[in-house]
Amino acid sequence: MATARRIDRLRSVAASRQAGLTVVLEDIHDPHNAEAVFRSCDALGVQQVHLIFEREAPFKPRRIGKASSASANKWLSFTVHRSTAACLGALRASGYELVAAAPPPRGCELAAADLTATRLALLFGNEHRGLSEEALAAAEQVMSIATVGMVRSLNLSVAAAICLHEATRQRAATGRDFRLSTEEQARLVAEWLDRA
Repeated sequence: MATARRIDRLRSVAASRQAGLTVVLEDIHDPHNAEAVFRSCDALGVQQVHLIFEREAPFKPRRIGKASSASANKWLSFTVHRSTAACLGALRASGYELVAAAPPPRGCELAAADLTATRLALLFGNEHRGLSEEALAAAEQVMSIATVGMVRSLNLSVAAAICLHEATRQRAATGRDFRLSTEEQARLVAEWLDRA
């Protein structure tokens, strides 16, 4: 049985979740890289994560990482897709704008990307291959993080965290309310209590 303090904490976190912002991970090879992205999602208020397993072996997102309550995957919602087309088609049908992350010079500089759509899906690809051409072609925007070091790429989880932070910053700067509705927050708290 959850204590009143625990329930208050869950309500506080649910009130901070962002409506209409989701992350898509396409064919991630290493589950631990995905787990690191999940931590950033939880920390920055992203509830929904979509995983595509078309070329890579699927894994269960709730089964990776530590079994402790500190594991971010315990608090997120996951949708698994067997193809890029199915995932992106479902997101498009739900009114999401697709923004893909790719190394420079493929996309515009991250700060120049418009990440303020009411429904926004940020797409990240495989650790070695990046996003598929299919995903890149489907995106309304392609964004890149400029690097100046000898190593010209960032770890998947680092890139995702930077992009999520920028999306969160831009959304907050609009002054619009991107929080879940009161009903959505209540449903989320009930789901979390079931998992606890």
